[in-house]
Amino acid sequence: MQNAAGPSFLADCPTRLAVEIISDKWAVLVLFGLSDQPRRHGELVDLIGGISRKVLTQTLRRLQQYGLVERHAEAPRRIEYRLTDLGQTLVEPIEVLTTWARDHGEAIVDFQAAAQRGTAAV
Repeated sequence: MQNAAGPSFLADCPTRLAVEIISDKWAVLVLFGLSDQPRRHGELVDLIGGISRKVLTQTLRRLQQYGLVERHAEAPRRIEYRLTDLGQTLVEPIEVLTTWARDHGEAIVDFQAAAQRGTAAV
């Protein structure tokens, strides 16, 4: 069977970079958290839940290095993060993934539970 993706997943292909970005546990949540408005660090911590301040800082820095998020200092102690135009282009794909998760998440949980009981169909 031939791989339909073809050279899309070669080491130097942008597809791999996109997968790397969205496979990060926190990156998609941070991007989605910034999708409707700029937010301060503490607001993101509260909005996302379960992320430490340190991990959020690391994630924001990585997203800045990708050109997806920008840091904006309104005053010396008031820093906000917002999506760049490039970062904004990821909002729609993330919404599609979110819809898929809402529509199929329960089926996955059910399958996992059945697999643990040893009754899942393979």
